Amino acid sequence: MARAGLSSEPENARPGMPAPEEAGAVAAKADNENFPVALRLLPARHRRHLMAVYVYARTVDDIGDRAPVADRLGLLDELEADLRRLYETVEHGSESTASPRAPKLLAIKGLSRTVIDCAVPIRPFLDLIQANRQDQTVSRYETFEDVVGYCRLSANPVGRIVLYVFGQFTEARAELSDSVCTALQLAEHWQDIGEDYRDGRIYLPQTDLREHGCEEQDLAASRAAPRLRQLMTFETERAKKLLDQGAPLVGTLRGTARLAVAGYVAGGRAALAAIKAADYDSLTATPRPGKAKTLTELARALATGR
Repeated sequence: MARAGLSSEPENARPGMPAPEEAGAVAAKADNENFPVALRLLPARHRRHLMAVYVYARTVDDIGDRAPVADRLGLLDELEADLRRLYETVEHGSESTASPRAPKLLAIKGLSRTVIDCAVPIRPFLDLIQANRQDQTVSRYETFEDVVGYCRLSANPVGRIVLYVFGQFTEARAELSDSVCTALQLAEHWQDIGEDYRDGRIYLPQTDLREHGCEEQDLAASRAAPRLRQLMTFETERAKKLLDQGAPLVGTLRGTARLAVAGYVAGGRAALAAIKAADYDSLTATPRPGKAKTLTELARALATGR
């Protein structure tokens, strides 16, 4: 008997993989992200592609975070196998869902048009899966460089996919995009230090914790101690520098691509500003940017090209 796996059928869906009727709920999570996943001003074809990518990335993350621990690696393996089936189908010039080699999972089937229309290579999608595999075995990072290495898998691939979606991918733009996406990932980590700690993970570099006199137990408090606030000030400024380093990407783009990427930069700046406004205390409450601040930063990015 074949092992029960990630099925496209609701009654057989494994924990951690949204069933078809839950896809709308997965997509609705986009409204809670720091950045606009599919800005309403974008053409419908771009919104569809960006949302397909979001549903895939959200599904991978949900497996890595919410599925039963003992099942996570197996589920990620099944997701990768189905992703490879999609690319095999595309390479053979077939989009038929009737083929036994066609992808079976909702999140993968949803990528079909994006992969075909935008010529997105498989590597960024594989890297997102690998990031979640790493989350199952690595819960602490010794240095900032180690955290950045994780972001290369967990965040940077999304920016590269976005460039493909808009037909704007070049290696030079990809390097700028990597800085933006790493900064966005860091901003999310710094917003969620308490939640991550409760989940058994710490993304704050161990060397930085020691240098600021912090201990892991500080992350379990209901309010950030002064020494932790000092550390968060340091980490937030470091993320801001990375974001500013990559922001000139906006100026290399035109039209809808410029609008979309400016939205990502604006979301990152607004998130980091929210951490600062909370006096660098992400434990009392999760710092979230308001829409007004995000729109102000969007206008700034569009006007300056960075």
